[in-house]
Amino acid sequence: MQWHAREGSPVKDAKVYIETLEQIRRIIREDGLVAGDKLPSERELSERLQVGRSSVREALRALEFLGIIETRRGEGTYIKDIGNHQLINLLGMFILQDKRAKADLAETKWLIEQLCLQLACQRWQEKDLAWLKKNVRQKSMNYEVFFQWVTMATHNYLLERIWRVLHNFSATISGTGSLPDVFYEKMLEALAKRDEAVVTEIWKTYVRPPLSKEK
Repeated sequence: MQWHAREGSPVKDAKVYIETLEQIRRIIREDGLVAGDKLPSERELSERLQVGRSSVREALRALEFLGIIETRRGEGTYIKDIGNHQLINLLGMFILQDKRAKADLAETKWLIEQLCLQLACQRWQEKDLAWLKKNVRQKSMNYEVFFQWVTMATHNYLLERIWRVLHNFSATISGTGSLPDVFYEKMLEALAKRDEAVVTEIWKTYVRPPLSKEK
């Protein structure tokens, strides 16, 4: 005997809600929408997805809560930069209460940063290096700005987003680290020569690995 959810039942409504979220995600991808772009109107989404406006409205509310979109009064709904919302910090407050989780986070972040440094050393472009030179010489560099440059210079968007999430989690727990100006000066010199071995050596000298497991 087969069981079917009744129209209007919580199970049926949840299914429509999840499907609507997935379809909106597909529209964002297929339309090539990025942070700052405007989403189709609620009515247009309802017509394109062939679902009720109430389902679209609930899905948009969920996306707004997650910090993926924002509604501007009188203008419409826009896609946000996922790194700008506070949900990551809120999640971090609850997920990272366990000591082992905190240690694993520190180790994972350190390993990702080392990988990003190595890739940036291989992949930076002239405009990337010019920006780094300018900011190091002006002594306007700090830990967060430096690694924003490093992750950007990897030209790997997923790695950039992973680092941003880990950094935000870490900042929630222990704040943002700081390094002396000489670190950035040495890094600039090694990166300019694409000397991956020296870049890694400088990194390990100034930022020791926070191992989460004992040998």
